[in-house]
Amino acid sequence: MSKSIDLKHISKSPYNLDLFFELSPDLLCIAGYDGYFKKINPAVSKLLGYSDEELFSRPINDFVYEEDQDVTAQVRHELTKSNPLYNFENRYRTKSGEVVWLAWTSCPVESDQLIFAVAKNVTHKKRYEEERDSLLANLTKINKELKQLTYTTSHDLRSPINNLLSVFNLLDISKIRDESTIEIIEMMKLSSERLKQTINNYVDSISSTEKLQAYEEELEFKESLDIVVQSIDTLVHDSGTTINANFSELDKVRFNHAYLKSIFLNLITNSIKYAQPGCPPVISIYTKRKNGVRQLIISDNGVGFDLEKVKGKIFGLHQKFHDHKDSKGIGLYLVYNHVISLGGQIDVESQVNKGTKFTISFKN
Repeated sequence: MSKSIDLKHISKSPYNLDLFFELSPDLLCIAGYDGYFKKINPAVSKLLGYSDEELFSRPINDFVYEEDQDVTAQVRHELTKSNPLYNFENRYRTKSGEVVWLAWTSCPVESDQLIFAVAKNVTHKKRYEEERDSLLANLTKINKELKQLTYTTSHDLRSPINNLLSVFNLLDISKIRDESTIEIIEMMKLSSERLKQTINNYVDSISSTEKLQAYEEELEFKESLDIVVQSIDTLVHDSGTTINANFSELDKVRFNHAYLKSIFLNLITNSIKYAQPGCPPVISIYTKRKNGVRQLIISDNGVGFDLEKVKGKIFGLHQKFHDHKDSKGIGLYLVYNHVISLGGQIDVESQVNKGTKFTISFKN
């Protein structure tokens, strides 16, 4: 049974409760069991935009958002059975037509047929949650599309790659006398085999992430880098690129094999792609420990970009900052997701015509 509150005793309190009632930023109200406001503080009329007279003259449910009126009426009925209410959220429509969210805590006093209630305006929180849910839904959609694109691409590429490998196997290089030609054929065959293996690894990696999470293992930075550099050795050679690697401070990391190779591949090819005209690319790749955090740093002397202009768009899907014909705006998006999905962090420093530096901090 609820305990009756002596309203006469409260009115004779030495403390100025009216001042407390008037100054509270929260919505304070006393409602009757008949469904009408009996007393409200200024915060109620200020938020809803109605005068006190308008709020007192109509049932409370008239101000409730149409879709929430039935559930609000049910909850109010439960209050009249002496059941307190905690953190009940519903929507109200203001006089201007705006919809606001309120979180209520209410306590009934059966002897006086009154309900004492306090509400907080949680509209901002609700909008934030809606934006978050929308972003998550969009990211999920993009992720599914990327996976489907990977599956489709890998499927479409497998046939021509297998055909190409078959052609190499049919070639009788014993009849070729030119050593340079033989070397080129061997290089093309090796590159085709590596491309086939890379595609298979990506498909396996995506399949594992759908089941639970990308498989992690102890990896050597040098070994992963060597595989990537060998797969693009012609690009590196023709562009005059110099790659300086130093993994003496940290030679291994627990990470996903396909992800690490993808990070090396995308950041190195980006450095070559966005080199300064007439200036051969110089790429520095090294590891270090900073305050116990294991880090991989990849920097270049390329064209860079203005961080103030691009800000949060750097790792976005299809975001391009230079007019390069081969730019698709996917590489940095993949790098970012590889790192973040396994609990890491990636930071970037860049200046126009002074190069770019990526710092990847791995999960401890």
